[in-house]
Amino acid sequence: MLRPLQPVSSAARVGLGILFFVVFVAVWAWATFGGYVTRTFLADPLTMVREGYELLVKHGFLYDIGMTIWRVVGGFVLAALVAVPLGILMGTYRAVEAFFEPFVSFARYLPASAFIPLLILWAGIGETQKLLVIFIGSVFQLILMVAVTVAGTRRDLVEAAYTLGAKDWGIIARVLIPSSAPAIAEILRLVLGWAWTYVIVAELIGSSSGIGHMIVDSQALLNTGQIIFGIIIIGLIGLVSDFLFKLANRWLFPWSLV
Repeated sequence: MLRPLQPVSSAARVGLGILFFVVFVAVWAWATFGGYVTRTFLADPLTMVREGYELLVKHGFLYDIGMTIWRVVGGFVLAALVAVPLGILMGTYRAVEAFFEPFVSFARYLPASAFIPLLILWAGIGETQKLLVIFIGSVFQLILMVAVTVAGTRRDLVEAAYTLGAKDWGIIARVLIPSSAPAIAEILRLVLGWAWTYVIVAELIGSSSGIGHMIVDSQALLNTGQIIFGIIIIGLIGLVSDFLFKLANRWLFPWSLV
């Protein structure tokens, strides 16, 4: 019997997750094989698998996958290198927050895709432009979320550290950062998912490689099997990266599990 907030076992969680995908594929197969949806607009599962196999074996799709992963990781790492230190400073010092927060709050509402025409003018259609799209789409969200997390550190921990003789930088290094690190890692995990949406947008325009480029080419040929395969590959990569992120967080921050 289902009850609000009732926990489930790990085995039940895995089983329910797999069950959803089984039901999803079954409905998809019923709609396409049963003729309820024209296969021109939605390929059936077997056609999708066949088209995906041809992409991997005949058309070098592994290279496109590698390029997309490189772009996501590169742009996201650049955003994290800027956002995490700045977010910590904003969360720690109210004057720094007052200086940066209005601009960051303004900029985080600007869609990264709107910058693509300017970025093409400034950086061309090469890798720099795609990295910058991901950077712009991620950095402002990260800054604000990190700042809010650090600012929410328990005051009793800070006061206890001052009582024991800690200085300002000691408070940051020994209290604020360790206390906030698990939450910051979780923020990075969540925003990494957003970075995947930005890279596909960046690859839709002026790109000669990547998953987004393959999707555009497949759209021109009305090859929905390849389009669906590309979307599924993105989801699988995201699922794996999400799982690895969770494992890394548990290993790096064991105190967050207590």
